Parts: sequence; structure tokens; C-alpha cells
Amino acid sequence: MTASPTAPAPTPPDSTVLRTGTLSWLFPRRSALAAALLVPLLLALTALAVMASSTGMSLPQTLSGLLGGGDPGTTMIVRDFRLPRVLVGLMVGAALGVSGCLTQTLAGNRLATPDLVGVNEGATAAVVATAAGSATGMVGDWWLGPLGAVAAAVLVVLCAGGAGSRGYRVLVVGIGVSTFLGAVSDLVMSRENDNTAGGVFLWAVGSLNGRDWGVGTPLLIALTLLLPLALAVGHRLQLLRFDDDMAACLGVDLRRVRAAALAVAVALAGLAVGVGGPISFVALSAPILAQRLSGPTRVPILGSALTGAALIVAADALGRVAAPVELPVGVVTSVLGGPFLLWVLFRADRNTGKA
Repeated sequence: MTASPTAPAPTPPDSTVLRTGTLSWLFPRRSALAAALLVPLLLALTALAVMASSTGMSLPQTLSGLLGGGDPGTTMIVRDFRLPRVLVGLMVGAALGVSGCLTQTLAGNRLATPDLVGVNEGATAAVVATAAGSATGMVGDWWLGPLGAVAAAVLVVLCAGGAGSRGYRVLVVGIGVSTFLGAVSDLVMSRENDNTAGGVFLWAVGSLNGRDWGVGTPLLIALTLLLPLALAVGHRLQLLRFDDDMAACLGVDLRRVRAAALAVAVALAGLAVGVGGPISFVALSAPILAQRLSGPTRVPILGSALTGAALIVAADALGRVAAPVELPVGVVTSVLGGPFLLWVLFRADRNTGKA
């Protein structure tokens, strides 16, 4: 009696198996298509953001200034002010999107983002404290953002009893820590003079104003190191969508994966807040939109980075043309993010059968 041939292993419906000798790889077709659509959209938004201003600079003038062929004033505006600001916004948005994706997946809750679990407020409090007593109100020590974020994350995890599968505890404790740290930041600003408090407040609502290559270069270096780690951690986090016992049987070191995911998420959020301030709702909305594009079977790290970058660039450009006075990017994202949060909550209620 002949043995029946071994049945092929099941393949996810959104993937294609690529084989080279003894090696094989699941190519995520839907995620790759989503990324292929987001990249040209991001390039178009970047071009529009470089052009966007209350002066109404045209595309030929912008290109001329970018290539150095225009008048000195146009070249300086485009090369020294707008282009660095837009590129810094791209990196800040990517960092926020990936950070939100990791924390949402880690806690198993769409609301568990750096905005709501205290990480952003920890970074904000650390940076705001450096401006206390400043005569100019300038916020310069952006690198303190990651340190404040780490301190806040450690406090949240300790109070929540660990970053385990009970994501609701991390969320509830994070809201409390965020409220406390926000009050500390407000107290620091309330004791300063009007000049200092005004300058700090502009940054504290989320602003890319004045950001240039001085912060863009170290931010780029940090993202070059952290984003590959986020991709690797995200691949392992896919297995955590099962219960802990199943993930352990599949060879996942639960404690190590969760610790690595939390560390990368906190570092990314701290960098983003230190550079651009606590920009709201991007870390919440970018992973949700990326998940809708890439499908439910993947942790959309790359999609979240691209979506977050697109949201920041679009919001910053909109803030420069939507009103006679420039609106900080954090104000724009807050205005647009409120209805989005209501949509997320109503959709969750509908899916769970609640009224």
C-alpha cells in the first residue's frame, strides 16, 4: 500500500509562497499593494506640503527654489525652511504610526496608543521642564523626550502589573498617569512668564515650526536603527494574536517579545514627541487605517509608518493654508481626530453587538 502524498501547508489567502531551494517566504500581497499605493500618495502630499503657504507659491517657483535656480529669497524659503520641516514631519509621522501600531497590538486594544497611556505626556513633561526659567521660551532639548517617555512607560507598566495580555489595565493606568503628567506640565507653564509660557505652549500642542536639519539628522539616524527592529518585532507580534499558550507552543518567548515591542514603541514615541511635540491622534488613526488597507492577518508596521507620515504632512500643510494665521499641526490633527475617535468607538460597539 503506497503512502499518500503529504498535503501542502495552508497558505493565508492574502499571501503567496516564494521558495528558493530549502527556504520559503510568505509574500503578503495585500500589504505590498497597500504600500505601493501609499508611496505615490505620500510623494504627492510631500510636494504639496513644500508648496503650501499663505503666499501662494506656485509649483514652478517651488521647483526652481528647490533646484537653486530661483531668486535667493525663494531658494532660502524652500531649501532652508520648508523642505527640512516637511521631511522632519514625515519622520515624526512614521515614528508615531509605528509606535501606535506596536502599542495597540501589544495591549490588544485600539485605544492603547502613546497618546492615551502616558508615554506622550511623559516626553512632554521632560521637555517642558527644560524650558522652565528660559527667557525666550524656546524648547531645545528634544532628546529629553525619549527619556521622559521611558520613565512614563516604566511607571505605567509597574502600576499595571506588567505589560501582559490584560491591555485594559495598561490603558486605565496610562490614562491616570497621562492626566497626572499633563497637570505637572501645566503647573510648570503656569509659573513662567508670558513669553516663556507662550513659546512652550506652541510646542506643547504639537508643532513643526522651526524644525530643521539640526533635529532631522539625528532623528533619521534613530529611525534607521529602530524601524528594522519594529519590523522584526511586528512579525513576532502576529503570533500574540493567539492566546499565550498557543503562542508559547509556537516557540514565542512572550516576555521577551512584549518587552522588545514596548521598548521600541516607547523610543519611537519619545523621539516623535521630543521633536514635534505631542501631536494627537496620529498614533491612534494611522494603524487603524493601515489595518483596513493591509487586512486583519498582519501587523501593519510598514503601512502604519507610511500612513502616519502622510497624515502629519497633510495636516501640517493644511494648517499653513486653512487660516490667515498658521495653525500648529497638533491643532489640525486634534480637530480631525475627534470625529475619527467617535467613529472607532461606534464601530467597536456595532461589532460587539452593543447599542
